[in-house]
Amino acid sequence: MKKVLAIVISAVALMAGCGGGGDGTSAVEPTGAASRSAAAKSPGGAGQDAPRPLRFEGETLDGGAFDGTSLAGKPVVFWFWAPWCPKCLAEGPDVAKAAGKYKGSVSFVGIGGLEKDKGRLRDFVSRTGTGSLTHLDDRTGRLYSHFKVTSQSSFVFMAPDGATSNASGPLGESELNRHVGKLLG
Repeated sequence: MKKVLAIVISAVALMAGCGGGGDGTSAVEPTGAASRSAAAKSPGGAGQDAPRPLRFEGETLDGGAFDGTSLAGKPVVFWFWAPWCPKCLAEGPDVAKAAGKYKGSVSFVGIGGLEKDKGRLRDFVSRTGTGSLTHLDDRTGRLYSHFKVTSQSSFVFMAPDGATSNASGPLGESELNRHVGKLLG
């Protein structure tokens, strides 16, 4: 009973608001070379050399299949948002600007989650002008869990070698540029 209560309390806390104090504290453990080399490799298949965070499959908001290992070796910005999050809504245009500025050199992937209605996820993308990004449907919260993200808006910045850092939003254009600059060296 205590275990069930703890799960319910955690879920309510996550869904109660956008969470995160914007202080840049980590909800995702950084991944370095030592932890990548210790990570289990998938046997034989595609993506066997991809860093652990990229070993996931998902579905785009358009219904297409998405394989996280396709991002291996590239700098990536994962943006975790929810359609009911005011911070996420406010930063959307800045995310779209950054994605346009770094198009071709950095992949931006939106992960819309914690919402039952897929239509609300699509409406959010339209309202924020982020339709040029790849957006993944995470209504179940599976990708939030995979990346150990506990609040939205949150960002996971992944360097080509698989090292990650994160930040809580909202992040404006200058903050996004600073983080992406670090990815590009």
